[in-house]
Amino acid sequence: MKRAVILVAGGQGLRMGGDLPKQFLPIHGKPVLMHTLETFYRWDSSAALVLVLPEAHQSYWEMLCREIRCDVPHRMVHGGETRFHSVRNGLDAVADSDLVGVHDGVRPLVAPEVIEACFNGAEQYGAAAPAVPVTESIREVSGDGNHAVNRKNYRIVQTPQVFRRDWLTEACRQPYTSSFTDDASAVEATGKTIHLVPGNPENIKLTTPFDLAIAEKIMNR
Repeated sequence: MKRAVILVAGGQGLRMGGDLPKQFLPIHGKPVLMHTLETFYRWDSSAALVLVLPEAHQSYWEMLCREIRCDVPHRMVHGGETRFHSVRNGLDAVADSDLVGVHDGVRPLVAPEVIEACFNGAEQYGAAAPAVPVTESIREVSGDGNHAVNRKNYRIVQTPQVFRRDWLTEACRQPYTSSFTDDASAVEATGKTIHLVPGNPENIKLTTPFDLAIAEKIMNR
């Protein structure tokens, strides 16, 4: 089955501080987004890679690719108002694919075996997402109160989230709602079931300076 990956990189990086969006912050001489792109190219060089970026960031990305010599083949499309709309834009560029993964551009540390497991899961079940167990105690907050819940019943969901293209297309034709916190929730709203596969704990979303420091340590191993 023909595979494609939509890398969504529309964040402004406000929690990182400074003016540079988080996807462009450097680790080991390369922007985070370039590391992510190369991770997927190493996993499967035949997969179509589509990068969704705000139009205002695209010339800067092209300059980075020239200066740092990013040779990974990829298409670039405009980002939308929300992640949901960005993914919908990205789908137009992968019309000939059977399975489509959606991945956060600021998750460069996803393991190749996790990517493969997600695509295999989507091929078998129609939709698959990586998840890791909750290791901390958690509490549910309701109004002014809160109560403990059994962490064994919960998982932390990561990306890539992979779907049959027709399933994801159907999900993106729905009216947008704020309850769509990720692509799996949008697909689930059409009545589909999401299959979970084990994620890798290192596959963190780089959102804060602390996350960036952790990623640098992991890459130094």
